[in-house]
Amino acid sequence: MSSNPVISSDKVEGTSVYNSNGDKLGSIDDLMIDKRSGLVRYAALEFGGFLGMGTDRYPIPWSMLKYDTTLDGYVVPLGQDQLEKAPRYESSNEPTYSDEYGRKVYDYYGVGW
Repeated sequence: MSSNPVISSDKVEGTSVYNSNGDKLGSIDDLMIDKRSGLVRYAALEFGGFLGMGTDRYPIPWSMLKYDTTLDGYVVPLGQDQLEKAPRYESSNEPTYSDEYGRKVYDYYGVGW
């Protein structure tokens, strides 16, 4: 385990995300930080498309991601089929991350708001 418990957001962006079986789902495109608390609320997972073209962004509650040093990436307890039905948006059409939108995302994944 690293002796440094924090990481710069630019080092998180681009990190691979895997499911519990070790299959790569995509990579982190962006982090969404709560302005009031300063906590990371979501990781926007880039998934689908080809060479970054036509990819959608899937906001995943940050608490669902666990870093795995052997994979050098994050693991989420999701299957690709569950992810394909999840809330998402095109990179050019980012939603307003309101409390209402947040509840929709957290409810989909069954995570407490």
